[in-house]
Amino acid sequence: MLFITITISLLVILFILYKLLLVVPMREVNVIERLGKFRAVLQPGFHFLIPFFDRVAYAHDTREQVLDVPMQSCISKDNIQIEVDGLVYLKVMDGQKASYGIEDYRRAAVNLAQTTMRSEIGKLTLSQTFSERDSLNESIVREIDVASNPWGIKVLRYEIKNITPSLHVIHTLEKQMEAERTKRAEITLATAEKEAKINLSQGERTEAINISEGEKLKKINEAKGKGLEITIIADAKAQGMLLISEAIGNVGGTDAMNMMLKEQFIDQIGDIMQNADVSVVPKEMAQLEGFFEGMNQVTNSIQGAK
Repeated sequence: MLFITITISLLVILFILYKLLLVVPMREVNVIERLGKFRAVLQPGFHFLIPFFDRVAYAHDTREQVLDVPMQSCISKDNIQIEVDGLVYLKVMDGQKASYGIEDYRRAAVNLAQTTMRSEIGKLTLSQTFSERDSLNESIVREIDVASNPWGIKVLRYEIKNITPSLHVIHTLEKQMEAERTKRAEITLATAEKEAKINLSQGERTEAINISEGEKLKKINEAKGKGLEITIIADAKAQGMLLISEAIGNVGGTDAMNMMLKEQFIDQIGDIMQNADVSVVPKEMAQLEGFFEGMNQVTNSIQGAK
């Protein structure tokens, strides 16, 4: 009987110690009520309670919490129906408000995120919801944080996971994107064709300029060649005339001159008679002797002039 009494006493003492001593983990805060009335918020560590008077009414996790916001239907500013879901990140800042300010702050935060998201998306067009996602997240966080301040929680950030338009809108967007790609391809081809024509015309222009420059240089060189040829021929003729005049002034020069002229005349007459299609006969064959005598007189006149 004594053993049973000692055992019961030890169990009672252990139960009293269990109710008397409280260890709050590092990641939590505990809300203590005394006889049903709020007494204190105990931070992590070792604490003493009054057994049967004090009790842990609520225990809140002080770490950052991630809550999934379910998919919901929203209407954009341009009356397009889209499905949107997201993630809300929050943290308990005041254990007393989180216990008595709201029944369930997690569910309230999710519902508030949904309503705020519908309201913010209604201010934007479909294209803006994709291009301005960061500003949309900031707006949602700002609105939720103001509304959730009495709940003792802090909304750290909000992230939109998926923005899914309806199937009809998706097909319309695909057609629009295909038309845009076709337009860009046509513009690119037109630009390439334009540049090709410009390059071709510039090439033809350069070719024409080069050809004209070449023709110009060719004509200049031909003119210079002809001028040089004429100069050389004239110099040669002048030198020849000088030599002829000196030869005529020597003894027997006149006779040699006459003989040379006669030979040239006979050769030319022979060529004419050989190459002509008709028979060519001098009109006055009997006057050949007179012709040569006239040539002798011309030669004498030249000598007399010297």
